[in-house]
Amino acid sequence: MNLALQTRQEIPSGLLSHIPDGARILVVSDDDSDAKRLRTLLFEAGFASDYANSITAGCDAAKSGQYQVVVSIPQLRDGSWRRLSDIANHYDLRFEIVLWAHNFDLRDWAEALDTGAFDVLDAVYERSRVVEATKCAFWAAYLKGAGPTPRGIRPHKAA
Repeated sequence: MNLALQTRQEIPSGLLSHIPDGARILVVSDDDSDAKRLRTLLFEAGFASDYANSITAGCDAAKSGQYQVVVSIPQLRDGSWRRLSDIANHYDLRFEIVLWAHNFDLRDWAEALDTGAFDVLDAVYERSRVVEATKCAFWAAYLKGAGPTPRGIRPHKAA
């Protein structure tokens, strides 16, 4: 079972519809039209997003620790999405990575999930899943300790 499906089953359905204030998404793409499309979909769902037009700029932005989810094209002109995963591991950041792929075969898809991607979406056929996958990734990152504390949810105190 992949992490995205497992996380969807663990998160109460009421939370999936709620986006806490302060939730931040980073879109990393060297294609302005893809970035605009993704940011529009996320904005309509209530997510605030920022845009980085290269993997280098995306890694620099991700180091800030203010993002819970990074939505990235798998391969940009200046590098692979795996640099984002390396940044997260190196700096102990808890953001999740959702890949927006135009041409990804099943082997690449499986390898991406095995090496740190939360989900891989087909840009042509799974456009409608961007918001759902981002919400699930947000809550997975939240459960790992990233992000704002949503109103109405109290952190558990250690006994």
